Amino acid sequence: MTRLLFVFAFGAAVAQSAPAVSIDGAWEVHATIGGTVSDLRCTFVQKEADLTGKCGSDHDTHEVAGKVEGKTVTWQFNTVWEGQTLTVTYTGTLESVDKMKGAVDVQPLSVSGDFAATKEK
Repeated sequence: MTRLLFVFAFGAAVAQSAPAVSIDGAWEVHATIGGTVSDLRCTFVQKEADLTGKCGSDHDTHEVAGKVEGKTVTWQFNTVWEGQTLTVTYTGTLESVDKMKGAVDVQPLSVSGDFAATKEK
């Protein structure tokens, strides 16, 4: 019985310390936010759970910061719209190593939407 408990505890510790899936690289992000469609190209750099990089379009680019925890990916950036600073937060779930879907939230406007992202090959 003691041996069984040790094996279970060891297996649980190994499972918890397993590295998260890496999302390093370029992603095409298609979003619909408050009825408005947008397409961004995001380039992510992941170091353990921390996520940095840039997201942008032909018009502007934003520095991003976020986290990868298991299959959950979250990143955000600030942008200015009509003189007001907005914080845009993406929270998604990895469906595979090259696809994710989730929600977008824009504050302080309280506007939301959804997104789908595909990793560039």
